[in-house]
Amino acid sequence: MDKRFWVCGVVVAMAALLLGFLVHGVLLRADYLAHASLYRSQAEANARFGWIVIAYLLIGFSMTWLYRRLHDADDVQLGTGLRFGIAIGLVSFVPWHLLAYVGQPLPLSLMLRQIAFDLVAMALLGLLLAWLRPRRVALTEPDETR
Repeated sequence: MDKRFWVCGVVVAMAALLLGFLVHGVLLRADYLAHASLYRSQAEANARFGWIVIAYLLIGFSMTWLYRRLHDADDVQLGTGLRFGIAIGLVSFVPWHLLAYVGQPLPLSLMLRQIAFDLVAMALLGLLLAWLRPRRVALTEPDETR
């Protein structure tokens, strides 16, 4: 893996962490507090923050790796990135939330919002990857005026 892979992986991981905080720490916070008895306490969750970092690093680097393997075009293709992000969401977050809904007594409306917000987040990460172009060799575009 080259330097570009590592840089893109870190950028996507940081973006995923920020989107995860926005979705689960802000937008769905009231829902989670209403069902606090089904989750760890805030202190217990904070003690396991390292696992959250690992999870988002895995998201960032695995998405970057897959995008590089599947899309070899060197130009920005936002439609491709959007479809890629949605596909990743459909094979990861959507089934996970459906399975969690079966195992935890959470309301259907919460599960549907989790799915909707996480699909949007994954689509945005796909767009970010398309814009970053992890296969691009040069960090700057060649000067065409020379």
